[in-house]
Amino acid sequence: MTIMTRLFLACGTVLFALAGATYTLPVRAAITDYEFQLVEADMKPGPADIAVRLIDKRTGQPVPGAVIFAMRADMQPDGMETMTSGIEAVPSATPGIYRFRVEFTMEGNWRLSLAAKVQGEAGTLQGSLVLRARP
Repeated sequence: MTIMTRLFLACGTVLFALAGATYTLPVRAAITDYEFQLVEADMKPGPADIAVRLIDKRTGQPVPGAVIFAMRADMQPDGMETMTSGIEAVPSATPGIYRFRVEFTMEGNWRLSLAAKVQGEAGTLQGSLVLRARP
């Protein structure tokens, strides 16, 4: 092997290493990097507006623009999963806060189950939150 060939190979190796060191792939989140959190867990029986925060667990920042496509309210925490209530999404003025109107038909512990698509992420985020309806 000639000196020129060795020099060429050495320079190519160094350039390849430098190119690899300066180029990094963007870090993508996994759907498990997100979670729903209740803004307030205690409600009164009857109609109530529930605020749920969607956060990126890596940064603690709210996540706006998610599409909530499944919602359910039931009394599963008190062993009455078949006791359900009406639930509907209502507008929210705060990015990353999602609001729902729920009719708590009786006192007790209620489970709010949600499923959402987070923009730019594969998979479906599913979460269950427990609220208390107390006078």
